Parts: sequence; C-alpha cells; structure tokens
Amino acid sequence: MTDDTEKSPEADPRQEPFIVETELLSDDQLEGLVEEYCTRYHGVNDTESPMAEKAQVMTAVKQGDLVVWFNPVENTAGLGPKQGNGPGSAMRN
Repeated sequence: MTDDTEKSPEADPRQEPFIVETELLSDDQLEGLVEEYCTRYHGVNDTESPMAEKAQVMTAVKQGDLVVWFNPVENTAGLGPKQGNGPGSAMRN
C-alpha cells in the first residue's frame, strides 16, 4: 500500500524557462542578446572575430532557429535552440 504523503513535490512550472516572442523585444534588446550569444558562446571557440557571426545569428533568430529563452529563477534571458535546451547551447550548422 502506498501513502500519498510520501510523493515528492513536482517542479513549479512558474520556475521553468520559457520562450519570449521576439516581437515583444526592442531592436536594441534583441541586438544585445545576439551580441552576447556571439561573444559568450562563440568567442571562446578559437574564433578570431566572434562578432563576424552576428548577421548569421540574427538571421537564425528571425527564422526561428534560435529563440529567446527567459529564466524566471535567475531573471535572465538568452538565445538558444527551440528544442528546449535554453540559452548556452551552441548553434550548429
């Protein structure tokens, strides 16, 4: 026989990262996220000029290949793949 009081609590869905529609962001905010993505996640990959990928990353955002994730626990936003990995995942071509 099982006791219902022994169940572990489920994660609070309000603490889960979620996708923010890019239309809700200003051009400056979106550009800042793209620049952060280029420098943080590609700048350490032996790329001499990580900002050279800026146009490619912006295109990926506009096409929906990269989306804006918001983490309500950390109160941070970043770009990542739509599949649910959230910010920090490297874009692969």
